[in-house]
Amino acid sequence: MLAEELVLKQRTKILHALCSSGSAEHLERVLDILLAKGALIWEDYQNIQVPGRTLYTNARQLLDLVYTKGVDTCGLFLAALKLALPEAQAVGLSFSESCSNLQENDECQSTSNQTLLAQRPSLVHKLQGCVDGVLAALLDSGHFSSADCDEVRLPIYTPTQQARRLLDHVRSRGDLAASVLLQYIHQKQEPGLPLNQRELTPPKGLLLSKYQKKLSSSVSAQACFLSTYAGTSHMSLDDIYTDGQLELAEVNAHGPLGLEDIVGLVGIVNEEADTVLVSGEAGSGKSTLLQRLHLLWARGVALQDFLLLFPFSCRRLNSEHNELSVQELLFQHCCWPDRNQEEIFQFILDHPHQILFTFDGLDELKQSFTDEHRVCCPTQRAPVHVLLFNLIQGSLMKGVQKVVTSRSEAVSPLLKKHLRKEVVLKGFSPTGIDSFVRKHHRDPTVAAKVLESMQANTALLGLCHSPVLCWIVSQCHKELLGCGEGSPKTITDVYLMILQHFLQHQSPLKSTMGLGWLQEHLKTVLLLGQLAFEGITSTCYIFSGTDLEACGVTEKDICMVFLIKSKDMSSTHSKCYEFSHVTLQCFFAALFIVLSSNTNRSVIPKLFELENRETGLTRVCFTACLPSSDQQQQASEKESKAAETPNLQITAMFVSGLLSQRHQNLWLHCCPSAAVEKKARQVARCLSKGIQKHFRSIPQPVQGEKKSMHAMPDFVWLIKCLYEMQESRIAKDAMSKLEVDHLKLTYCNIGPVECTALAYVLQHLRNPVGLQLDNNSVGDVGVEQLLPCMHICNSLYLRNNNITDEGIRKLIAKVIQCDSFQKIALFNNKLTDACMQDFSYLLKTKQVFISLRLGNNNITAEGAKQLAEGLKANQTLAYLGLWGNRIGDAGTEALASSLERSNSLVWLSLVGNGVGSAGACALANLIRKSTSLQELWLTENCITRTGVECLIQALKHNTHVTSVWLRNNDLSLEDAEEMKQLESRLIF
Repeated sequence: MLAEELVLKQRTKILHALCSSGSAEHLERVLDILLAKGALIWEDYQNIQVPGRTLYTNARQLLDLVYTKGVDTCGLFLAALKLALPEAQAVGLSFSESCSNLQENDECQSTSNQTLLAQRPSLVHKLQGCVDGVLAALLDSGHFSSADCDEVRLPIYTPTQQARRLLDHVRSRGDLAASVLLQYIHQKQEPGLPLNQRELTPPKGLLLSKYQKKLSSSVSAQACFLSTYAGTSHMSLDDIYTDGQLELAEVNAHGPLGLEDIVGLVGIVNEEADTVLVSGEAGSGKSTLLQRLHLLWARGVALQDFLLLFPFSCRRLNSEHNELSVQELLFQHCCWPDRNQEEIFQFILDHPHQILFTFDGLDELKQSFTDEHRVCCPTQRAPVHVLLFNLIQGSLMKGVQKVVTSRSEAVSPLLKKHLRKEVVLKGFSPTGIDSFVRKHHRDPTVAAKVLESMQANTALLGLCHSPVLCWIVSQCHKELLGCGEGSPKTITDVYLMILQHFLQHQSPLKSTMGLGWLQEHLKTVLLLGQLAFEGITSTCYIFSGTDLEACGVTEKDICMVFLIKSKDMSSTHSKCYEFSHVTLQCFFAALFIVLSSNTNRSVIPKLFELENRETGLTRVCFTACLPSSDQQQQASEKESKAAETPNLQITAMFVSGLLSQRHQNLWLHCCPSAAVEKKARQVARCLSKGIQKHFRSIPQPVQGEKKSMHAMPDFVWLIKCLYEMQESRIAKDAMSKLEVDHLKLTYCNIGPVECTALAYVLQHLRNPVGLQLDNNSVGDVGVEQLLPCMHICNSLYLRNNNITDEGIRKLIAKVIQCDSFQKIALFNNKLTDACMQDFSYLLKTKQVFISLRLGNNNITAEGAKQLAEGLKANQTLAYLGLWGNRIGDAGTEALASSLERSNSLVWLSLVGNGVGSAGACALANLIRKSTSLQELWLTENCITRTGVECLIQALKHNTHVTSVWLRNNDLSLEDAEEMKQLESRLIF
């Protein structure tokens, strides 16, 4: 459909998307882009933005004008609309023929005023936060009067509107005023350089523009198809890409992030650093996210502050054995300029803030990060890993922004001190899973059936929060829908499903039915397994033709699609291959360990052994486990670091799953049963030994305190291995020896998958424990996965875990049946009034319930009133925390009234709830009547002198209360001092 037809057909929807929020921001962003691209002239803009006219009228005027200008302008308009609208408001709109129309203008601008138009979108962004500085510069230069400045600063304008009004005023004052603004921004970005040393726009001539166009084309070609785990077909990134959950590593620092926030100003912790880390678990979508960023930049719809973007893959840099300079690194591994290489590199050196480097998979680099070898000169040659480490820490190319991806457990404290910020990618949300499956299956009926199967199996749904597992499950939909009660429960189950799927699809006509499918393809599995195993143990992820030949891998084996051609932006390398995802390589390595008779009997113990990994001995140990013909080749590579612990742990997890009793029928005709059983016993011993080691490390409690165990990530890995084995006897035996009162697993990357494993193992504990899972990614699905172990929990701490009302309903329905359950903490989640009836029911139903902490959620007076109904019926609650909500006076009055008869409440917090003097007076009645209350927290409210006087009068009748906290209320210093003199228990 032509762009004109799309605009006309979707006119009503477009108007709604632009105007329904009541804000003009979306319309103005579209206008900015169209001005910059030359689709509108200045007179057009003035005719649309008529002061005093309604937003809808302005939007209709724009649509009329765009339509009359023809198909090209309509295409640009749709592309601008796609960029300007948030994803939620763009739902239902079609942009299918417009995406490629939004390209950077190659022509350089001859005047400053033209630059204001051509760079308007980025200037609006850059001016936010420095409007006052620009106005001062224009005032000093005589181009603006005080009245002009006041008109720009009108309080009715948002920061972006102030920036646009400033640009509009400057344009009307001519080129000299525009030059002052451009020079101010340039100086602000690079304060160490004198004015006019460099231009804001690229240098004149087409040299750089041509290189930029070539680089964009190259990046776009590499990024337009999904590069990870989809080697079976050309899957368009546009068709399948689904946003993951992006959050700052700093807790509570910010809400969900968008793609451009990765390099934006949000969440910066080190202003001097240039490197942003995107961390996440294997399969969480880090590479795909970078690929999406690359594609959006190449199309000119994102990251437009950066003139040049250079993408690198660390696994491909492993194959570069020559020493290089930064110039050679950029041009040989990304895009070679047709001519004038020196001039282009000089531009990069002179304009570092307009350059972006991305490095995907730092954890896959053979060398561990270090800052010992310093290189400061961009023309000096050094090993590639040394260049990379110096780029990350800023010794090289200071000012160039770098985005690096890595698994979180592979990031050392040494690296973290060089980071500008860290962004965590947490896989799909429940909405993301739904969106991904519907994109993967164009047939709505099939998509609905796959989603129904997932919803029916919560363990499988938990797995699908990982994008790579969601892809596997979606890819194998026929197998999934036909497996009935045998639906996958473990990660190993899912990978066996994808193995069977592709093996049987290679020979569908003669495919063996039943369990014989593996035997038919055993030779291929073993050859690929040996290749994968040798790669994992030597940190090798890209394989040359020689590597494949050494393992006996043939073209027929390659056609099984588990190996894909390795993409490289340079043309200097011969054809190489890699596994379609690193987790698939780990899976094949595990298959080799289980099925091969050529591995040393010490492989499994070494795989589960952690002591030697940090000292670099693991690689030597695994080299000894290889066939002797391979040992010399492996031993010669002395530069490589130890085999990566994360990949070894994933491999060990798969080995545990493959050796489960549930799967042993698969191996009947593939290898001797006795050998498989012996390996299974080895794994069981290793897991038991590892768990016991953690238990022995628990320190003895201080006298009078409970015995607590703060679990490390390795403990979570061992628990996941136990779950993969699905041997309840082993899990029961391991847990029978754990004697603690409190199990702490904070900041351990606990998601739904880990919750499933924890519940499976912890349900076998002999005595109730407190389970602390603060600051993880449990979510509603994870909460549901934890339910089987709730009977053994006396307290549950789930602070900062993205839990909503839906998860709470299921949790409370379970815990009211659990006699031991007495405490819950849910600070900083996404709870609303809708779940307060559930908590009210909990308080009415549980005979003994001690602590309820619901701080920093979205509870209002209405929710407080519902909760109050449960409090009236409860006589055991001692701690009630509701800080950081929006309860107000009405909610406070309801709570205070319901608690007047409580003989158990000792601590109450209503910090930051908009409580005024009316609420304080209601609490005064509570103080007057309570025989148990000891502490009352009312900090950060709006209580006046009247309210405090009520509290003082009540305290005269209560000697049990030890403190009432009143800091940061509506009291003068004099009032606070006077009140403190009257009542010493008031704390201001």
